[in-house]
Amino acid sequence: MTTNRRIVAGLCALVFGAISVGIGAPANTPTVLILATGADRMTNGKPTGLWLEEFAVPYNAFERAGFQVLVATPQGGAAPVDPRSNPTPEQAATWSEATERLRRTLPLAEVDAAELDAIFIPGGHGAMFDLAGDLLTAKLIAKLDAQGKVIAAVCHGPAALVNVKRADGRPLVAGRTVSAFTDEEERTVELDREMPFLLESRLRELGATLETKPKFTPQAVQDRNLITGQNPMSSEAVADLVIQALAQGKQN
Repeated sequence: MTTNRRIVAGLCALVFGAISVGIGAPANTPTVLILATGADRMTNGKPTGLWLEEFAVPYNAFERAGFQVLVATPQGGAAPVDPRSNPTPEQAATWSEATERLRRTLPLAEVDAAELDAIFIPGGHGAMFDLAGDLLTAKLIAKLDAQGKVIAAVCHGPAALVNVKRADGRPLVAGRTVSAFTDEEERTVELDREMPFLLESRLRELGATLETKPKFTPQAVQDRNLITGQNPMSSEAVADLVIQALAQGKQN
């Protein structure tokens, strides 16, 4: 499966490379913003942050595909990594470049939606405590959606979608099929009582159709320009759908 995904990324890199050569380089290279949480503590003081796999695996996939990757947090600076997601020695070697990018993130206020082709939002429980209620995050996502650009999130990353409104005032997720960390998964990791809300339940309340699989099983869903994944194991599958969506957009 991993080999097939590398082939997809390689083919996409060829597509973007060919387009750049034909028309004139950087202007045709897709730019993807990875927006990570900046929250390092839950309300009760327990440590939290970004789930590293959900950042590093897509980051590497986007780099292999030849994308320009920007990394931001709401306030900028070093992004906190949930200590429960610390890598194995083998992962640390593979994820070293991605991890380094987390040391100096852009403040979200410095990001221009016009320069982006896609946004990818990794999870980690920290997203429930800052991205879910961040006004700049909601405005940026709403602007990208209005422009038909790719919006992707995995695990707790869809928390960033809960306060996003369309131009008509309806929730962004209303009437759309999505996936996210399930209530069952939250109870299994025994953090359901620590969360400001349960993500699956909130998305359903907002009118989304949830498409999930048994807990901790990879699941990625695409509904038009919205791409979402259920859990950390879904990170690669979500990244693949983003790469394919951008490749199709460049060919159209």
